[in-house]
Amino acid sequence: MRRITIWLLSTVTALVLLFSYRTSTMGVGGGTSAVAGDTSAEPPTGGSGSAGDNGSTGDSGNSGDGSYDGSVAQTRWGPVQVRITVAGGRITDVTALQVPDGNFRDQQINDHAVPILRQAALTAQSARIDTVSGATVTSDGYRESLQAAIDAAHLR
Repeated sequence: MRRITIWLLSTVTALVLLFSYRTSTMGVGGGTSAVAGDTSAEPPTGGSGSAGDNGSTGDSGNSGDGSYDGSVAQTRWGPVQVRITVAGGRITDVTALQVPDGNFRDQQINDHAVPILRQAALTAQSARIDTVSGATVTSDGYRESLQAAIDAAHLR
């Protein structure tokens, strides 16, 4: 009888602890990320101005040179969107317009991951880049938006 009582109390304690655990999406942290752009600003120029627009913000008559926004990739932690700058048929810059930043942990992860993803995209000149450990969801969204921007720029 004593073993059953201890087992029952242990099980109830474990369940209470399990259901009271707060995940990273439950709390909202203060401050803004140094990586993500201001998501409260107006949509980027070019095209119809919708948030998922893949339009060019540069001169489309100059052999594809200009800035191209990728579509907004909706991830389970929040939206991810990038903008590429193309010059001479090459990607010269990648800017993260939106990354998940709903709390401090998201900001920490993305402050670490986004520069790595940017450098990988510039080196690869494509969306075929490795996932950053600890930022799998952001990496997947980054690749998706990057590929949409590359497609909009008509790069290979």
